[in-house]
Amino acid sequence: MRVAQLGSGTPEVAVVAGIHGDEPCGVRAIERLLDERPTVKRPVKLIVANEAALERQIRFVDEDLNRAFPGDPDAETHEGKLASDLVSELEGCLAFSMHSTQSHAEPFAIVNGVGETATDVVPQLPVTAMVETSTFAEGRLFSAVETIEVECGLQGSETAAENADRLTRAFLTAVDVLPGDTVRRDLPVYRLVDVIRKDRADTYEVFVDNFTEVEPGAPFAAADGEEQIAEESFYPVLMSSNGYEDVFGYTAEKIDVIETKATAE
Repeated sequence: MRVAQLGSGTPEVAVVAGIHGDEPCGVRAIERLLDERPTVKRPVKLIVANEAALERQIRFVDEDLNRAFPGDPDAETHEGKLASDLVSELEGCLAFSMHSTQSHAEPFAIVNGVGETATDVVPQLPVTAMVETSTFAEGRLFSAVETIEVECGLQGSETAAENADRLTRAFLTAVDVLPGDTVRRDLPVYRLVDVIRKDRADTYEVFVDNFTEVEPGAPFAAADGEEQIAEESFYPVLMSSNGYEDVFGYTAEKIDVIETKATAE
């Protein structure tokens, strides 16, 4: 784990990249900040987490770090120990954790709960949606540390790296680390409801778009040509034919739209 800091004092904000070693977009955003060394209004901690996995360009060494929190200093796995170290490093901080995905090109945020911090900060980020996932939070960073997680774009793409840089700077501006103003956006909010399992097969297909409502009776995915049919309406999230080994993605419900408040003249 590599830890750096901009500004003097004890940080209450941290940016985390490299939770997964095959998602380097956030690492590039951190490296750019360290190269530029911008003037900050308050200190921020910059962390590249799973260096061993990044060096090998693999998701993890022993186990998925984002399913290993809070970790254990005596764990037998690399990620189990690293999770404990990272939680200690983030104590007292609001964390901003960057990821990428094989399912959706546009950035979106994932939070453990739609609380005051999420509703204030996330609409200031260049994201298309906010997803609440408290039902599926076990083992993830935001189960142990207050965290806003973002999916920056398609894994390994240049666009994801560019998005990571924009998202990081918007976050740091929103939390008063970098000077300047942000743009608030109307933001749909979804809540994950269930996992969409997939059977072992040679070929997988997905027929729907993430965050676009699927009507009852519509086919939404197939394994070796055998279609899965929606029994009730849902919004697909993180749906991909090859993103996860044993699941297509998640069903979600749309629970809110955070609207931009007009400024009184």
